Amino acid sequence: MVRAKLRMLRKQRGITQTFISGKLGFKHPSGYSNIENGRNGLSLEHAKIISDILGVPLEELTEDAKETFLSA
Repeated sequence: MVRAKLRMLRKQRGITQTFISGKLGFKHPSGYSNIENGRNGLSLEHAKIISDILGVPLEELTEDAKETFLSA
């Protein structure tokens, strides 16, 4: 599942939800937390930014979860 993968990769790299939230343009850490926890969908635009932050190819985040993306 993409959300579990996001959390695992973020924690492995010592990156906070607050940091990623800021890079995605959210005013509060809950913006990204809601994506990780499945309360909000993950747009392709945000997936691209997150893959850059985490240093993984976009395909690693999208290969098994195309249905989780919302149209941007």
